[in-house]
Amino acid sequence: MGLVVQKYGGSSVADAAGIKRVAARIAETRRAGHDVVVVVSAMGDTTDELLDLAEQVSPLPPARELDMLLTSGERISMALLAMATANLGIQARSFTGSQAGVITDSAHGRARIIDVTPGRIRDALDAGDVAVVAGFQGVSTETKDITTLGRGGSDTTAVALAAALGADVCEIYTDVDGVFTADPRIVPSARRLETVTYEEMLELAASGAKVLVLRCVEYARRYGVRVHVRSSFTPRPGTLVAGSMEDLPVEHAIITGVAHDRSEAKITVVGVPDKPGTAAELFEHVAAAGINIDMIVQNVSAAATGLTDVSFTLPKADGQAAMAALSQVQPSVGFGSLRFDDQIGKLSLIGAGMRSNPGVSARFFKALADSGINIDMISTSEIRISVVTRDADLDDAVRAVHTAFGLDATADEGQATVYAGTGR
Repeated sequence: MGLVVQKYGGSSVADAAGIKRVAARIAETRRAGHDVVVVVSAMGDTTDELLDLAEQVSPLPPARELDMLLTSGERISMALLAMATANLGIQARSFTGSQAGVITDSAHGRARIIDVTPGRIRDALDAGDVAVVAGFQGVSTETKDITTLGRGGSDTTAVALAAALGADVCEIYTDVDGVFTADPRIVPSARRLETVTYEEMLELAASGAKVLVLRCVEYARRYGVRVHVRSSFTPRPGTLVAGSMEDLPVEHAIITGVAHDRSEAKITVVGVPDKPGTAAELFEHVAAAGINIDMIVQNVSAAATGLTDVSFTLPKADGQAAMAALSQVQPSVGFGSLRFDDQIGKLSLIGAGMRSNPGVSARFFKALADSGINIDMISTSEIRISVVTRDADLDDAVRAVHTAFGLDATADEGQATVYAGTGR
């Protein structure tokens, strides 16, 4: 017997049939003798539909009210799933995020979890019940208002509850069979990974792999929560995310996978005076606008002018805010102009083995060159190489690199499947 936390995404509970299928899996786990806590997302595309409805009513809805609206999606899912589970003879109780003790800061739409006090969840488990918790939401310790955690927040809710309850494992159920060497929608020959370290999964998530969100993996690593990524549509074994790179066996694969990201844009600050403090002033203003920056490249300054160009990538949604922030500092910094490009894509190669294997970079860039893919920017870490290409070339680049590193599945392994079409 053990304590299992299960999380089910929106595609898994998209309709009544899906909810019944999930309830059957919950009942099976409970009858096996395990205590079960379930975290559930809103049904299907409910969150997007609620956002569209809000925009029709108000072009700029108040953040507090928008959070109140969006949390209704998970409340519907949790109640229906508790009903379906009870119908199978397994008593279940549903809880909102605040009832489950998920305490957050007061940043509506992107709140961060401060603490989890799952007293009511423990009471339900002690009574032999299954606890069904609405993901993606919590309550602010300052304002007592309902908050939401941002996209993928249900994953983070599940891992946070698993850590607070001391669960044996946190099972993240999606519409793919685990973590793959690439997005199965672009590379059908992608291979399922049996295990992935926290560090590798962090790089994959940060580089655009959508099966787990970055904050969820950060939380799991910090508290040592074993995360098991599985499909709610099949009984296949999935992928275990656990352990550190330092514990890897010698025969561990050099490359874990290829990730891509279309959610970023590039800003180039043209004609920046090449003197101490200039870059600091630029990025202080971007940071003050609450914008996260990914890759940064500064060109060598021209000897004749003493000017250089600085390019960086950031989320597309923050592009206009960043342009406005930089425009305000143009008179004091003295740069020439700004360029905005949202037709880019980021490609990343990730693997713990590249630390000790020469030639990885050469093979990576040759694969891109042989496919006629031009590179705009390059960034590296100890276990990652990332490049920015044109958005139109990104799919071809992913497939070329995946094949170049021998990551394609064999005929016996079969092709990867996305059961509900979303990869979540």
